[in-house]
Amino acid sequence: MRYAETGYNLEVDLSTGKVEKVETDPRWTELFLGGLGTNARLIWDRVPPEADAFSEENILVISAGLLVGTPVIGANRAIVSSISPTTGLFVFSMAGGFFGPELKHAGYDKIIIKGKSPKPVYLWIHNDHVEIRDASHLRGKGSLETIELLRQELKDPRAQGIAIGPAGENRVYFASIETTRGSFSRAGVGAVMGDKGLKAVMVRGTREVNVLQPREVYEFSNEVLRFIRHRKENPLKGVQPIHETIGAPQEMVIDDEEWHCNNFAWGHARQRRRDFWNKEVEQRWAEITNQVRKRLIGCYNCPLYCTALISVPGYYPYHLKCFTKLTYVLAAYGDLDFGFKINSYSVQYGFDGYSAAQVCAFAVELYENGILTDKDMPGFPSNNEERFFWLLDKIAHREGIGDILADGVYRAARQIGRGAEAFDHNTIKKLEQVPIKLGMLNPIYFLMWSTNEKGNITQVEGQVPQVHLTPEQKENFIKDWVQLPTKYADKIKAWLRDWQPRGERSYPFWPSLDTVCALVDWQEVMHYLDDCLGLCSGLDAFAYKPPYHVHNMPHLLKITAGLELDEESLWDAAVRVRTLVRAINNSRGLRRKDDKPPEDHWKHRFPEYEAKLIDAFYQHRGWNQDGIPTKETLERLQMGFVAEEFIRRGILTEAAAEAK
Repeated sequence: MRYAETGYNLEVDLSTGKVEKVETDPRWTELFLGGLGTNARLIWDRVPPEADAFSEENILVISAGLLVGTPVIGANRAIVSSISPTTGLFVFSMAGGFFGPELKHAGYDKIIIKGKSPKPVYLWIHNDHVEIRDASHLRGKGSLETIELLRQELKDPRAQGIAIGPAGENRVYFASIETTRGSFSRAGVGAVMGDKGLKAVMVRGTREVNVLQPREVYEFSNEVLRFIRHRKENPLKGVQPIHETIGAPQEMVIDDEEWHCNNFAWGHARQRRRDFWNKEVEQRWAEITNQVRKRLIGCYNCPLYCTALISVPGYYPYHLKCFTKLTYVLAAYGDLDFGFKINSYSVQYGFDGYSAAQVCAFAVELYENGILTDKDMPGFPSNNEERFFWLLDKIAHREGIGDILADGVYRAARQIGRGAEAFDHNTIKKLEQVPIKLGMLNPIYFLMWSTNEKGNITQVEGQVPQVHLTPEQKENFIKDWVQLPTKYADKIKAWLRDWQPRGERSYPFWPSLDTVCALVDWQEVMHYLDDCLGLCSGLDAFAYKPPYHVHNMPHLLKITAGLELDEESLWDAAVRVRTLVRAINNSRGLRRKDDKPPEDHWKHRFPEYEAKLIDAFYQHRGWNQDGIPTKETLERLQMGFVAEEFIRRGILTEAAAEAK
């Protein structure tokens, strides 16, 4: 018997119509845990480096994390993996909600989509019954509208679904896949789904998911619930409001947006408005929110209601959480009521709310600088908020200038020319980023921005305070900081205790290189564990002092999945997955030259010191000076198969490996 996982994947070939239920190898779970880890292994094995996102050989893996569907609190995340049309690299995009648990209860850990359908189709899964159905009648429908129509068509309101909108159908490079509680947003997974002719997947499952020791799992989960309740009643002091309690950033609960409005950049990541936030704005935005926020909603088996159901008269109702509440507001210099309205369009079209907002702001910036003109954009409105609606419509349908912008800022800038390349200043590895431009270089964030392959800093950062605390607040934070990994605990406590806004113990040349690497390592590892296990990062990697950590995860994995791991071997598993992701991207050409933030990300830059940071982090990870895992590292992580392939392809040489 398999525990926590079902032990079966569903393989669907849309070219032939063939559907297979395939038993999986439990040794992969021991090495790569599940979710992201086993997705990455599938992509490594099946998609050749020469295949691009829209190649027949590319696959779309829709997966539930290892613990999803069990009674473990907050284990509800699904993850979609493929090759990104935006970056040309491995993409993995996560969402909470109910789809992942429903897939597990139907008896599958993953759906592997192969080939392409010549006409729009959707997939209907009801336990062992799997059917590819015609979706021609859904062409052009919005993402959430599609899910609702299919529930009616299937006569099953409990069916859970994922769907693309017109942006995905038209292969917009930043198209998302939407669910009723979340969004697989980053790097164009919706475009890959659209390219395959797959409009939606609907699933209904009624089976149990086995755990090894049910009584112990329930006791563990109750302990997590008590911890969450305690944190809710005793919020942290001195940190940003969104980090005071547990859960995804509580932006649908709180009205204090001073942190984002005053510290993030407005427009196309151009301007900080340090004096924007005041009591008048806070009161007005609270009133706007109260008018459209119908109720707070949560994900499967989670007591935290981080998402809000938004209903604006005249617009399709939708879900909203986290910073997406503000992406369009900041990009358009808009007001919050505009943000609530355009997010309805964005979700229905099926856009990544991070990238789409920046692409629109990029187009406005080109227009205001005379690079794009009325000849390029006939009928372009004069009002900034109206311009964003206009642009989303053109991009979703690839009409006129929208056809160029649909490929994202990096490619659009080079296609437009006429100096537009200089306005591509907020992409990393060709992907639009959160609009942040800062002053002094932060060495920890420099490494995370530069080397991460998740496409978004919010999916790498967490666990450590981003703002200075008073000495008393620091000691209070440190005294019960049990989440710290054993090998870094003293180092990280010293960092927080000694960190000063100015002087010798301030950024950029402090702390030591090994402390910087330790901080990045810890933050990365926790996110990779969440992505493998299907835990919400709001209950772990992104949160401050969360209920899950490297000390209780081994016990959790033993009583749920029967895996025998200690803190060290669990850490190694996360690093193995992180290294495999890097290796996939190395095989597709990723090198040191790609590991860099935009030139103007920080006002003050230090090229020689930044090179030392990169050198130190590569050494810490066991990569060579070009950012490629060494043969020694790969073999230590039980991935000799990657080393052999790298040597066969000339990515690593035998001589270099032996010298190492």
